[in-house]
Amino acid sequence: MRSEGQVRFITISSRLQMTAAAIALAVFVIWMTSMAVAGWTQYRATADRLSLLDREAKVATATERVDAYRNDIDAVASDLVKRQEFIEDMVASLPEDVKAVQTVSDSSGEAAAMVDKVSVSIPEAGRLARIEARQLAFVEGLTRYADWRSQRAAAALKKLGLNPDSMIRNADRGAMGGPLEKLTTGAGDTIDPRFERLGLSIARMDALERGLDGVPQVAPANVQMVTSSYGYRRDPFTGVAAMHKGLDFRGPTGTPIYAASDGRISFVGRKSGYGNVVEISHGNGLMTRYAHMSKFNAKVGQTVEAGQTIGAIGSTGRSTGPHLHFEVRINNRAVNPRTFLETAPHVLEEIRRTSQLDSAS
Repeated sequence: MRSEGQVRFITISSRLQMTAAAIALAVFVIWMTSMAVAGWTQYRATADRLSLLDREAKVATATERVDAYRNDIDAVASDLVKRQEFIEDMVASLPEDVKAVQTVSDSSGEAAAMVDKVSVSIPEAGRLARIEARQLAFVEGLTRYADWRSQRAAAALKKLGLNPDSMIRNADRGAMGGPLEKLTTGAGDTIDPRFERLGLSIARMDALERGLDGVPQVAPANVQMVTSSYGYRRDPFTGVAAMHKGLDFRGPTGTPIYAASDGRISFVGRKSGYGNVVEISHGNGLMTRYAHMSKFNAKVGQTVEAGQTIGAIGSTGRSTGPHLHFEVRINNRAVNPRTFLETAPHVLEEIRRTSQLDSAS
């Protein structure tokens, strides 16, 4: 290096070069592994969906279903009972606004043809055929409605800069279990693909709408002044440029702090630099952090609603005066809270408005 007429030499030892190369290789391997895992997950999701669609295309035709009635009407009746139990269990688990939706009550197409053929060929089985047709019509109608709600929620999440597919993947990673209870069609151990499709559609709708419910939408404090925004700023202690990963709301000590959205308290205590902190998990990898608090009004494991008081403004930790430091994190990566606080209320209001119109119709 040449500086002020002088030449200086820097020698990098072979050991240091090997160490640097090893670190670079490790980072590369980790990156490739994460990309491979993400690619495999996406591949499996696509493959499973295509497999389901393929099996949906191969459901029994009207003629084949007539043969099933003719061969073993008792087995068909038993299968219809199982299907009805599945439908009733599914409906019982749905949100109230979904239960209120009137789905189609009359069958059409292949189901109607099946009813006609069964009634003509096996008159005593006509009533069972009509029950089956109504079940299928209900399942297909509810599936379409769940898919519409999923599309609406996905569009709202995209407006907020969130990835709907990531929300679903995060929901699938949660702790879960229980006995395996398959819905058979009466022929072996096969699951009717139309019922399976309904279950998947409801699960997708639930994951996306829970993701929307967890989006920060309420100002965490009733103070007008934001003294520091998200992004680079001059550090108040050192004076050098530094990254600020939240919003600072200045207010008097003791001013209430509110949960920005529904969630569960995941941390209450002190953190270096943050002072007294409350963290709320909103599901699907979304978390909000409230720092420099003077007191707590929350306990770990507690469920809170948007707007509920969780503490008070203070100046604990690395702070120059009483204020709230508010962060939003997705999979532990800080994002700009202003995007949510300014945009989410309008997006969610549009969702509520369309829901009311849908219920009224």
